[in-house]
Amino acid sequence: MKKRILTGTLLIIAAGLAWGIFYLNSLMPVITGYAAKDMCSAVFLSHREPKEIAETDLNFSLVRFVTNEINYQEQSVTSRFLWGRSKAIFRVGFGCTLLHGKDGDTLRKIKFPPVKLSKYSQDYIAWPYGNMVPDSNTGINKTKLAGISDGIITGKAYGGDVFAFVVIHRGFPVAEKYKAGFTAKTRFLGWSMAKSFTNAMTGIMVGDSMLNINEPAGIAAWTNDDRSKITVNNLMQMQSGLKWNEDYGTRSDVTTMLYNSTDFAAYAFNKPAEFPAGSHWYYSSGSTNIVSFLLRKHFNDDNAYYAYMYNRLLAKIGMPKAVLETDQSGTIAGSSFVYATAKDYARFGLLYLQDGVFKGERILPEGWVAYTTTPASQSNGAYGSFFWLNRSKYYPSAPADMYSCNGHDGQRIFIIPSKSLVIVVLGRSPKPDHTVDFDRLLKDVIATVPEGEGNEVVK
Repeated sequence: MKKRILTGTLLIIAAGLAWGIFYLNSLMPVITGYAAKDMCSAVFLSHREPKEIAETDLNFSLVRFVTNEINYQEQSVTSRFLWGRSKAIFRVGFGCTLLHGKDGDTLRKIKFPPVKLSKYSQDYIAWPYGNMVPDSNTGINKTKLAGISDGIITGKAYGGDVFAFVVIHRGFPVAEKYKAGFTAKTRFLGWSMAKSFTNAMTGIMVGDSMLNINEPAGIAAWTNDDRSKITVNNLMQMQSGLKWNEDYGTRSDVTTMLYNSTDFAAYAFNKPAEFPAGSHWYYSSGSTNIVSFLLRKHFNDDNAYYAYMYNRLLAKIGMPKAVLETDQSGTIAGSSFVYATAKDYARFGLLYLQDGVFKGERILPEGWVAYTTTPASQSNGAYGSFFWLNRSKYYPSAPADMYSCNGHDGQRIFIIPSKSLVIVVLGRSPKPDHTVDFDRLLKDVIATVPEGEGNEVVK
């Protein structure tokens, strides 16, 4: 009898160990892929120190135990944990890309196309295209703003770990502060704020009569089933109905897509339908990458695709050094991987604050911002088109007309038309116990705007 019990116990232990090894093995590409990709971009795009990156960005869960080997000559990072290994390479114009079954030399043969204004220095150009900001009196209380800036960067007033903070009022920067080790030239990872850039790129193509968002997306894999009814608008409003798991804490759809697939869009559009299109709202990074893939399909070659995104958006709004990274297949990772300076993100917010017009030139088609901020039918006022809305008063201290670009770990661009404000917060402030008290921050910044301040922007 005792022998049977012992044998049964050993079998249970063996089964548990086998399951644990199997599950850990399934996590390996995510663990090492996250480390390799993040370290590569932070070193070669943001020019940060590896030790600082390991102590902040990579200091969580099993990722903290990964060993990262940086090859500065090759411009690559190889990350290892137990038997797992991932490698990411840097390419000018494309940023960093994880390698899956393809050698780096093959990818390096693909060159970013020559683009306009790629060499100009913003230090010698006036705001908003450049960084020369004239003395301006917008009416905001700069003394109080300075105190807010100090409070958020030190973490003493609002919590979290904020690397950069910028406030734009009536079109001009009125506050700018960086944590030690970061500067105005640092490119910051925006995470899901990239979704809002995909919104802008889609809008520009709509304005150029290249795309109709109300027509079916036209994915070949959807031809013979109900997914054929999914429109681009359904995808942009997160109401596609496709099955999806956006849990960043596990081996989920979003982590598998980003760190263990070569084609983000294909991973997403091969998901089955769970709900009828337009009938159910839920957040999905996969939906954004499908839209990004659809944008790429409208070009005859990739040089035209990359140049269009650069020349028609980034260069037009003073963001020539921003980088929209791609997956291994070459599609811009529209869900997650944008790198830009804090002022660049402020410029992007300014584009929307000014109804799609930048320095007198219309970039987004007329009516696009209104469409963007129209609530998705099933979102209870919380979401528009690749932007979050405050119609539901998620932030009770902010006006209902506020909308925002939200990124993982506390990245934010808040746009408040009724107060002529754009507020940028960047850093590593993960939920639930280390995030910024954004509602209090918004309340304090709004209080620095004079009573009765409208949405007039100084020209």
